[in-house]
This record gives sequence, structure tokens and C-alpha cells, in this order.
Amino acid sequence: MALFQAFNISASGMTAERFRTDLIAENVANVNTTRTEDGTPYRRKIVTFAERGTTFRDLLSKTRRAYGGNGVKVTRVLEDEETDYIMKYDPAHPDADENGYVSYPNVNIVTEMTNLIDASRGYEANVTAFNAIKSMAQSGLQVGKQ
Repeated sequence: MALFQAFNISASGMTAERFRTDLIAENVANVNTTRTEDGTPYRRKIVTFAERGTTFRDLLSKTRRAYGGNGVKVTRVLEDEETDYIMKYDPAHPDADENGYVSYPNVNIVTEMTNLIDASRGYEANVTAFNAIKSMAQSGLQVGKQ
């Protein structure tokens, strides 16, 4: 039972980091999108994670036992409202305001690349944990053969 739970924890981490990578790719792809369906520039999206299936009461009761966790889940995807749009002077642009400025998305490529490296390292860590668990399971099966 605990062996499969360990596989599930690593797999949930890989799934969450993959989702984060997809969201970063969406942000980078929309770095020059000045008009979305609602008429505003694209807003950078941010993902938040939380431990899967755990409330404070569950955590308190499971702490007395050997609590191993349940993995991670994506709790929500938020638009970055704290960072302002990037204003550039381009009076020839069709989305320019009356002063000639265009509002570009609040996407910073350096920040997105840093987050992408972080997400890929998180994914790699979960793959390493998954492979270690698999190796332990295989070693355990070999013990029974001898």
C-alpha cells in the first residue's frame, strides 16, 4: 500500500510541474498579445499548489501515525494583478491609446525562464524519486527469488 502511495506522490508532483510548465509556455507565447477576447492585454498567469486531500483536522489526526502525505495538486490559476502592463510608445500600433502608448502584457521573459528552470528541476526531482522507489521495489522482488 505505502509503495503505491509513494508512486502516486511522485506522479502527482510530475503532473503539477508539467501543468506549471504549460502555463509558463502560455505566458511566453502571449508576450506580445495586446488584445484578448475581452479587449485587454494578456495578463500573466500564476499557478499555486497545495498538498492533496489534507485539511488541518486530517493532518492532526494523521500526525500520530506515520503520515507520509498524499502528493500535490493545483489549487488555482491566478492572473498576475500586482504587476502593471508594460507601456511602450508606438502610435502606429492599432491598440495604441490617444497618447500613442500601447499596453503590452506583464510578462517578463527572464522571470518566465527562471520559473521554467525551477519547474523542470522540480519535475526532475520527482522523476528521480519515482525511479528510486521503482528501484527499491525491484530490489525487494529480487530478495524473494534467492
